Amino acid sequence: MRAVIGIVVTGLVLGWVVPVAEAEGDAVATLYKSKCEVCHGKDGRGQTAQGMRLGAHDFHAPEVVRVSDDVLVDVVRKGKNRTMPAYAQKLTDDQIRGLIKYVRALK
Repeated sequence: MRAVIGIVVTGLVLGWVVPVAEAEGDAVATLYKSKCEVCHGKDGRGQTAQGMRLGAHDFHAPEVVRVSDDVLVDVVRKGKNRTMPAYAQKLTDDQIRGLIKYVRALK
């Protein structure tokens, strides 16, 4: 009986939890593409025409890597200088935190 329960639980985890996590990941990737990619690029290095013109930060640069997630969340919420727009009125806190997690995972 325990083996059957274990199989059912495993099936539920594999069948329900993984697709939800993938769907959330896809949503964040889509959000990054629509809000960030034009300046920061697919790889987060800021080497796009718009990014180089505006001085977009390279997410892989040591000075950005050292910055805490909370500071990055604040930058996304409030914007920075005239080049980074504020997203506090456009994105939820969960979306912003998802973007930060996505940016940290870019390779």
